Amino acid sequence: MQPGTPPTVSPFLRTAAAYAWRLLAVGLLVYSLFAVLGRFHEIGVAVFLGLVITALLRPVADLVARLLPRPPAVALTLIGSIVLVLGVLALVGEAVAGERTTLVREFRAGVGRIEDWLERPPFRLDPGTLSSLQDKIGDYLSSHRSDLLSTAVSGAGHVVAVFATLALGLFCSVFFIHSGDRHWSWFQQQLPRSVRGRVGIGGRAAWRTFTGYTHGIVLVAGTNAVLVGIALWALGVPLAVPLALLEFFAAFVPLVGSPIALAIAAVVALASKGPLVAGLVIALIVVIGQIEGHLLHPLVMSWAVRLHPLVVAISVVAGSIAAGVVGAVVAVPLVSVVWAVHTALRDARV
Repeated sequence: MQPGTPPTVSPFLRTAAAYAWRLLAVGLLVYSLFAVLGRFHEIGVAVFLGLVITALLRPVADLVARLLPRPPAVALTLIGSIVLVLGVLALVGEAVAGERTTLVREFRAGVGRIEDWLERPPFRLDPGTLSSLQDKIGDYLSSHRSDLLSTAVSGAGHVVAVFATLALGLFCSVFFIHSGDRHWSWFQQQLPRSVRGRVGIGGRAAWRTFTGYTHGIVLVAGTNAVLVGIALWALGVPLAVPLALLEFFAAFVPLVGSPIALAIAAVVALASKGPLVAGLVIALIVVIGQIEGHLLHPLVMSWAVRLHPLVVAISVVAGSIAAGVVGAVVAVPLVSVVWAVHTALRDARV
């Protein structure tokens, strides 16, 4: 190399460097976005909840609006939905209250059966182990009563935050259902003309995917809940209705939600009905998992969400690490929407 001649850089290194600084810029932008969302995560959760309510109730409000003006139709739809949800919760509470006496008696007998079972081969547990464990738990609760009380008081603040988030989400849904299309048109008008078309394409793809995912996951969760409720009722497991409702909400976390909810049902069955019924509930976990994975998701979700199961699993784990249960629920629809927007913009360039 001649003195004073600039060093030559291979095309591969030049290309890698160009992509590297772009990836760093994108990574910084994503990190800043998540930092802002983490700072105001209640607002993000409320907007997400408002979008979910809108995806579920917008078609109903459109039907009612054929008979009534738009504002009364939206109000009637939301009030009717709230009454329906409160009615279901009241039904669950009534079922729990009605089975309380029987449930306490069955659980006491079930704990005794579990102790006898653990004392026999192959476990051969010391007969006094479980009794001493119960005594230790009681002593711990007595000695740490003040700490537990302060924790409960601090938890009350979280309950208030949850209700505030729910109220904000419901408030957002009112405007989204009533005039969400006008809000989106106004947003597009604020953008430069050169990007309005691409933003419109991406927005339509995002909303179509999000509504499809929401309708699909509600249908899958409802089907799982009905199957679980019927099976638990047929097996005589107490709290069949609350456990079915737990299965409904757990199904919103793909892949892992349903097994966790059914594992709780298996514990209840073990304590109340014994190992045989608990084994049948475990078999139920396998059967419902197969139905959900090989029948419901391919039929219901494939037209709205086209993600490989490995991508779904990684998304759920990453979301749970980033934001706990809320992140696990939000991760899959978020990834689905991003992929749908990417696909729509890529196809639009063809």
